[in-house]
Amino acid sequence: MSMSIHTLRVIALATFASGAILAGSVSALAQPGASPSGLPQASPATAGHAAAAGQPIGLPRVRDYQPVPELRDVHFSFGTALIRPDDVKILEANAAWLRANPGHLVLIEGHCDNRGATGKKNEFNMDLGEQRAQAAMNHLIAQGIHPSRITTLSYGEERPQCAEASERCWSQNRRSRFLVKPRS
Repeated sequence: MSMSIHTLRVIALATFASGAILAGSVSALAQPGASPSGLPQASPATAGHAAAAGQPIGLPRVRDYQPVPELRDVHFSFGTALIRPDDVKILEANAAWLRANPGHLVLIEGHCDNRGATGKKNEFNMDLGEQRAQAAMNHLIAQGIHPSRITTLSYGEERPQCAEASERCWSQNRRSRFLVKPRS
């Protein structure tokens, strides 16, 4: 029996909510292929190992990851996940830092602005945030960063960097953000 994405999202959201209430934390489990609306999503780069073993995928503890000034955000045009030519240099510099620091894992967060014309705006922005994080991840992999070091999460429009209703502010929110933690 095949479940719809919507059903999987509802199940994942219920699991997340009950786990957070019972455990007093924000860690949750997601099933492979699920893209729960409003929840961070583990990337295929790290999810494949658990999925192959038939185990649920543990989402990363975001609080374990920290920003470093050497890793800069990349930004996107409205409604796209295409890497802009100006941001290629940023991604290349981020990859160089990661190659020089092989003892670190990287978390790439995908973010969007809060605009959208459809009734499913939040779902669209979650998917777009995931695509943006994946685009950044793919570029790092092409630059020699091993996929096992990379995790992606989509926050969609849920964690804006800027809250003003202006193009200047919206453009700051359309980004992929890079955080790192030492390997355990």
